[in-house]
Amino acid sequence: MSAEMQFLVSGLTIGAIYALAALGFTLIYNASGVINFAQGEFIMIGGMLTAVLSGLGLPLWLALVLAVAGAALVGMLLQRLALDRARGAPVVSLVIITIGASIFLRGLAQLLWGKQFRPLPAFSGEQPLHLLGATLVPQTLWVMGVSALLMLALGLFFSRTLSGKAVLATAINAAAARLSGIDTRSVLLACFALSAALGAIGGALIAPITAASYEMGLMLGIKGFVAAVLGGLGVSAGAVAGGLLLGVAETLAAGYLSSAYKDAVAFALIFVVLFFLPNGLFGQRASERV
Repeated sequence: MSAEMQFLVSGLTIGAIYALAALGFTLIYNASGVINFAQGEFIMIGGMLTAVLSGLGLPLWLALVLAVAGAALVGMLLQRLALDRARGAPVVSLVIITIGASIFLRGLAQLLWGKQFRPLPAFSGEQPLHLLGATLVPQTLWVMGVSALLMLALGLFFSRTLSGKAVLATAINAAAARLSGIDTRSVLLACFALSAALGAIGGALIAPITAASYEMGLMLGIKGFVAAVLGGLGVSAGAVAGGLLLGVAETLAAGYLSSAYKDAVAFALIFVVLFFLPNGLFGQRASERV
């Protein structure tokens, strides 16, 4: 029982990061119809910038705030300087732009911060905790707790605020939203900023466990995309479920088979799910948008 609990806790921890990345994909896809493959680099910026600023002597909370703000600024620059200028281009062209942005940001991070791993202190110590036979570090609770609060806040934002409803209106019908007086360009800009901020928080949360590096966002971004597609691209609840499912499946595969198969699980799982459920576990709207 202790082994299974250990796998479950580890899977939910990494799955929470996948879920945040998947929510970033979902936000931008709903608002613009574009799949942003630079999402993983927002995770990297959050983790690396927090670690670098903390290493320079800044308080951890201030380093985290500046890192999230920096990632949000990068997200807005990507939208304004690249995607907004390519308005009206085929969706495939816009996706290629995001892939190019991902490569550029990863290379820039390597030049600025080097190839070495950057350690980040745990938010509240490293004394192991014991829960139902599982051993976990306190940072695990930070990952799951903050991720859960962010997901709840995002749900309330969409359901209870005018800004959130403007995003939903833009996602459903951008032309009708414009005719209703919604500034859809500002909505897109806000979505990129929010998506980048979510990714950056995820990167900062996971960095004390894995350490930060310039390429940490590559696989996390891919796994976030897989999670979004598993849950049903464009469905927020599906993004969360897909991320948690993927994290637990990876951990179980690493524990019972071999860690060598961990990364292959994501692609095997998405193949199996989409073979039987082409729109993902919760996807109905995805079929309307394609």
